[in-house]
This record gives sequence, structure tokens and C-alpha cells, in this order.
Amino acid sequence: MLQLARALLVAARNWTLYPPEHPTVGLSVTRLREAIEQSSLGSAFSIGITPDTLMVENAAADTTQVGIAEAAALLHDRDLIAITFVAEVPDECLRAFLRLLALDPAEQRAQGGPAKIWQEQGHASLVLQQIDYARVLAREEGDVRASARRDDLWRSIVISMAGGQQAAVDEQAQERLLAIAGSPVDIADLATAVSASKCTADGSPMLGTQAATVLAAFRQLNGVVTVMSPERVPELMNNLASAARQLDPNLLMQLLLSEDLDEDTMRIVRELVRALDDEAVAELLSKAIASQGTASDRLAAAFHRIAPDDERRQRVLTMTRKRLRQSVGTRQFETLSRSMEELLASYDDEPFVSVPYRAALEGLGGRAERMAIAALPADLHGWIETLGQENIRRLSVTMLIDLLNLERDAKLAAQVAEDMETLAEDLLLSGAYDDALNVTRALAARGATPDGVGRDACRAALDRLGESLAMRETAALIGDVDEASWMAIRAVMKTVGVSTIEALKPVVMTEDDTLTTTRAEETIVAFGAPAVGRLAELVGDRRWFAQRRAARLLGRIAVADAVPLLQPLVRQGDPRVAREAVTALGRIHDPAAARAIQIVLRASTGAVRRAVIDALVEGRDHRVVPLLVEMIAQSRALGRDHEVVLEMIAALAIVGSENAVPMLATLARRRAWFARTRLRALKEASVRALTELGGDRARNALRDAAENGDRMLRKIVTARTRGGVRGLTERKAEG
Repeated sequence: MLQLARALLVAARNWTLYPPEHPTVGLSVTRLREAIEQSSLGSAFSIGITPDTLMVENAAADTTQVGIAEAAALLHDRDLIAITFVAEVPDECLRAFLRLLALDPAEQRAQGGPAKIWQEQGHASLVLQQIDYARVLAREEGDVRASARRDDLWRSIVISMAGGQQAAVDEQAQERLLAIAGSPVDIADLATAVSASKCTADGSPMLGTQAATVLAAFRQLNGVVTVMSPERVPELMNNLASAARQLDPNLLMQLLLSEDLDEDTMRIVRELVRALDDEAVAELLSKAIASQGTASDRLAAAFHRIAPDDERRQRVLTMTRKRLRQSVGTRQFETLSRSMEELLASYDDEPFVSVPYRAALEGLGGRAERMAIAALPADLHGWIETLGQENIRRLSVTMLIDLLNLERDAKLAAQVAEDMETLAEDLLLSGAYDDALNVTRALAARGATPDGVGRDACRAALDRLGESLAMRETAALIGDVDEASWMAIRAVMKTVGVSTIEALKPVVMTEDDTLTTTRAEETIVAFGAPAVGRLAELVGDRRWFAQRRAARLLGRIAVADAVPLLQPLVRQGDPRVAREAVTALGRIHDPAAARAIQIVLRASTGAVRRAVIDALVEGRDHRVVPLLVEMIAQSRALGRDHEVVLEMIAALAIVGSENAVPMLATLARRRAWFARTRLRALKEASVRALTELGGDRARNALRDAAENGDRMLRKIVTARTRGGVRGLTERKAEG
């Protein structure tokens, strides 16, 4: 579910950032389709949706994972309660679904909701189920009119108020408003409905606009009651106060802080403040502090307006502290309580706010409403650009990096490191590789700082990031991105460290070589010796191509630590794996590698031994010469290893490196009283190899053998070189 949720979030985000034909959108749609296929496994698959989590067959997903909570909020805000994938979902269906999610929630509701829109414009492979508002909003009050409370008239009133228009235009609407004024529940529902559409493109509430809209609705209710039933005005004020207590705490605070209003609206605000008793204020504070995680300046300003005297403030703070202790954990309570005491009990912005600035801040809500209908400034486009997704993302990156650099408490630094890890995952999933690189470099810099605050936490965050689902999905895309994006991804992987190999291993477990495997291999090999231990999984894989890839990688790394992993591969029955393993051992300059090949050569005969030798000399790589020399030195040339030594001498001649001359000269001068036949074969093989090598060093070795060697050696050299030293000299002159 986490993989599917993240793929959905990335696709929805990219759909709003790029045009539909952009490659980034196509890539995110493909990843979403693959995530659905992996979740459904070819059968029907349903997801339940709640405000804060996703569910499969009544089992809730892990809400501590940010992707789960964000995906649930995204879908729930669009009034969806269930999604069913009936069959294989094509890309065009997913594009239509993303187009639906991008619609404003108010516009969706105006068209009957997402399910109705999907029935008309969607695809049969995807079934949507939405909230039944007719049932939710109906009140069981015991009378026939209860079911009509949310009828067309109600909706017309809501639409009119939300659009800033006068709702009570006829007698029927006035009667309905008078009925609503008598019920705190209906007033709260009306306030929620008229403010629901006042959100930004990403669903964030515009509190100032919402507060202005709710106050306008309250003003209309007050006007209707004042004209039609003036004796009920005190009752209305009490009902407004009760309804306000049911609103979101942040919205209620914005209502209480409203300035620069007409006298009737200011009277409503003062009545709301007056009607809030100590219990209501404590409830408001506890909810607001718990949701925000701290006490803000705006909350402090609202608190001081509600409770201007010190005695009431202390009384309310005591009640708020008790509510917080009951609603949050002990550790979180201590943090919230300290924040509350420091700000709420001693709030005074006088030293920090100049008189001109205070004057500019007063009446901000009213001026915002006037600006909405005034001519737009020429710089508006530039201002809006600064609030774009890319700029906000960069600001988040900069702020978190600064927080980490400034933090001096180890526990808080560890929390910041976790937040940076989560941010890096989101950046990778959204394709913001340059920003992800900045985040990982900041973590790596702190992790490499001796005695740095949060050093171990930063290292742990990088390790988790390297093994995360986000890194795995990024690794799967490295063959599809352009060179600039690949350079950024490779830099991220290099910065994160060797743990990224866990994400790269699934990429290289393929039979064919592609751009993806090439880039992945380059990245793994660049880690050097630390990467060897991470490749054990490939060695233990039963598939031959995975084992062959492991041997190739270990050979390219070419360190002694790779020998134990290559030894079982050399003994594999599949010649493709064994050949690659022998080639890898041939590149490792270590006695252990020589012994491993020597054991194989001793145990094999005929074609198998020939195949091992051919693997060593393939490509005529001079790096195998030290290995062959080491193997010959460890062998019994006149004993059980005689045939193996002869084949290795022939291999030295094929490689063609003058570095083999000393060993060949030593073999040629070998003496023995017994095994004369084997001795002669050894000398002949050595002289033949020196002759085939050519070059000054080889000719000098042959000349020395012809002049100073034993009788058998001189005869062999003379026969081989057409006259001994004279023949060598003539051949040198001819050359």
C-alpha cells in the first residue's frame, strides 16, 4: 500500500506541475500502473479510504508512513470512500483518473461528485465510490422536514454565500435562514459548507478568506433574525457562539482576530468572544496547540483577545494543560506545555512590531477582500511564481538543511535528520534529483563531521534512504532518464553510500545488458571493496544470469575480499557462470585467487581445464600474468601439477606480456635427477613460450640459456632457434 500510495501522490503532483504530454507525467503514470499491478496481482482489488489512512479488507495501513496519510487525505478531500480496480488498468484510464483528482473539490461536488463524473467520463476498469452527502447531512430530528434540510434550497443558499452574494432573496430562503439560526448544529454545518471551497490548489485552507466568508454568513443570519424575529437576537448570538466552537480551531482563531469590519460584524465577533467561557477557550487552545505542535503567535494574539486579564489567563492555561495531558503522550505534553507557557502566558509583540508595521497589519482581512475586486498589480504574476511548487520545494530543502546545521541538541538533530530522509524520498519520487542531492549532501557532511551533533542519526538516515522504496524506484528508472538526470542520480547514490546497492541489485538481475545495467554496474563498482559484501545475495541466487552478473561485478572490483564469493561460482556446473568467475579471479592479484583457480585446474581435465585456461587468457589481459605466475610458483611442475603447468605456460605465451619472461626462464633452467621426460617437456614448453613472446627480454633469456644452460636446455634452444645464439642474432637482425 505504501508503494501504491507514493506512486499515486507522485503522479497526482506531476499532473498538476507538467502538461499531460510531458515525459515526467508519462513516467509517473507508468509507475502508478505498475504499482497497481503489483498490488492487485491480476485480480479485483479494493482500497477503503478514511481521512487519515487507507484500508484493505478492514485492515488499516501504517499511518506513521507519510505517503499513506497524504494519499488518504488527497482521496478523502475528493469525497472518495473506496476505489476498486476491476481489471488491468490502462494508462488512458489512469490519466483520466488523475485529471479527475486535479479538479477543484467544489467543482466536483457541483457536478455530482467524483463517482458521478467517473460514470460519465471514466473507464470500466476503475470503480469509484463517494460519500453520500444526502444521507450524511440529513438529521434525525423526528420531523418530516429533517430530510429536507440539505435539499436544493440549502445548496442554493450555500452557493450564494460562498460566492459572496446575498442568499435571502425570497421568502422561502428567509424562512430557511430563520430556521437555521435556531440550531447551532445547522449554523456550524452552514459555516463549514460555505468555507469548504476556499482552499488553494493543493487543498490548503485559506483561513483569511474562510473567516471572511463565515462572518458574512453570520451577518446574513443576524440580518434576517433582526428583521423577522428581533426578540431572538440574543438566542442567535448564543447559537453562533455554540456553532463557532464546532469549527476548526484555526478557523475560529482567525474569526476572533478579524479587524477592520463594519459595526454589525464587529458586534458579532465581540459576542463570539464574550460567549466563550473558560471551558470553551481551554478546548480551543488544546486542539489548536495539539494540531500545530506548538503555540503560535497568532494563537497567542487570539488568546489575549479572549482573556485580556491575567487571572483568567492563568485559569484557562491550567485547564488547557489538563486537556493536553489527556490527549497527547507524556513526552509530547512536556514539549507542548513548555511552548504554551513561554508564548501564551507572556505574549507581548510590542517590542518586536513597529507602529507603522502594526498599522499595516491591522485590517488585513478587510483589505484582502477589497483587493480581490480591485485591479490586479503588475507584479502579481511574479509574486505567484514565488509560491510555485518548485520554489516551495526549494524553500523546504533550504530550511531543513539550515535547521540541521543550526541544531545543537542531539535528539532534535536526530528528528531533523529523519525529516530530511523523508524529504529526500519524496524528492526522489517526484524527480527533483538536484534538490535530493542537496539534502543528502547535507546529511553526509554532518555524518562525516567528527563529534558532530546528530552524526550517527545522519548516517543512519542515509543508510535507510539507500534501502528505501524511493531509492529502489529511482534505480529502476536510471535507464530511462537523460544524461543530466542520471548524473544527478549517480551523485545522490554516491553521497548516500554503499547502502544504495540494495536498490541497484534488482536492476542488474537481468540476462541482457542494457543502459540500465551498465549505469548500475558503474555505480556499484565505484564503491570498491565495501560493495563486495552487498553482492552476496547475487552469488546465492539460483538464476545463472544473476550469478554471472555477480562474478562480473566482483571481477571489476578486483579485491581480495571477493575471492570467497567467487570460489563457489567457479565450481558451478553452468559454464557461463564458471567462465565469468574464472575471469574475475584472474583480475585479482592475490595468492588466494591463484589458489582458487589452481584447485579448479587440478580437479578438472580435458575440455573443462581448457575452458578455464581460455577464460584466463581471453582478451589477452596482461593483468592475469601475475596470477598465472603465482599459480605456477605454487604448483608441482614435475609432479601432480605437470599438465596444468604446461597449459599455464602456453597461456603466458598467448597473453604476450614480457612480465612472464622471468618465470619462463626459471622453468627453462629447472634441473632434476628423476622425471627426465617431464623435465624435458617443461623446458621445451618454456623455450617455445619465450620464442613466441619475442621482444628483447625474451631473446636475451634464450641467448643466456643457449650459452649458460645445461646440456638439455642448450639442445632445445638450438633446435628451436635454428642455431642457438647465432640464430637468435640473425633473427634479431632480420627483425
